[in-house]
Amino acid sequence: MPTATAAPTDLRELIRRMRVDIIRMIEAAGSGHPGGSLSVIDLLAVLYWKFLKHDPRRPNWPERDRLILSKGHACPALYAVMAQRGYFPAEELPSLRKLDSPLQGHPDRLRLPGIEFSSGSLGQGLSVGLGMALAAKLDKAAWKTYVVLGDGELQEGQVWEAFMAAPKFKLDNLVAIVDHNNGQIDGPVQQVMDLEPLADKLRAFNWDVQAIDGHDLAAVEKALSAASAAGGRPRAIIAKTVKGKGVSFMEHNIAWHGSAPKKADADKAVQEILDA
Repeated sequence: MPTATAAPTDLRELIRRMRVDIIRMIEAAGSGHPGGSLSVIDLLAVLYWKFLKHDPRRPNWPERDRLILSKGHACPALYAVMAQRGYFPAEELPSLRKLDSPLQGHPDRLRLPGIEFSSGSLGQGLSVGLGMALAAKLDKAAWKTYVVLGDGELQEGQVWEAFMAAPKFKLDNLVAIVDHNNGQIDGPVQQVMDLEPLADKLRAFNWDVQAIDGHDLAAVEKALSAASAAGGRPRAIIAKTVKGKGVSFMEHNIAWHGSAPKKADADKAVQEILDA
């Protein structure tokens, strides 16, 4: 059975290379979102190498797990992972945001095989994932749906409607992963619209909730393993991350939410990543 469980010997080193890919493709595009891409790459890497059932040779394989990157502006991280997994040649990464490229500024399922949902209008991904998970339940299918959300997008009301609906249908095949980097385009999340106590809120909505360090690969793997078990409730993983992780002048800096580095800054960022 095609699967993603075979991980490279050193996933951390591969993630380092994908962080470089993120910087270089956004530099080449002259636009994009480095901060949230760098914060989410660890989560996506563990998912694609150790948990998702998928087959790059058959992106529409019916038994595949579904992954929705609801925070679609962080697609450079998704593209870096997909290239390494074999969905398309890594040589295409510099075409990010170019005219007619399959690597659009937000994921486009009509252009790139392996994309489940054309995300980017924030707040919609969890509702779509809920529908997919419900369809799997109705079909008695074994595949799971994973939805990766940004913390800023949790300020959207539609997200909370989905949080409310999923437990009603006992969707224990639905896993919501929050990339909680505490940064959005308008500033720190806690200042724009504070989410806390987020874990308690989700538990009150009858979700099974884990809070972890989103850059600790062992913690991410442990949380996803626990979330894979049946239990009658949807699962939420609140992953505390660092916006711009791996680049000192980008970390915790809202200015790099949606700003592309020029060559000098990109070179500096790449050197920091390689030296870490």
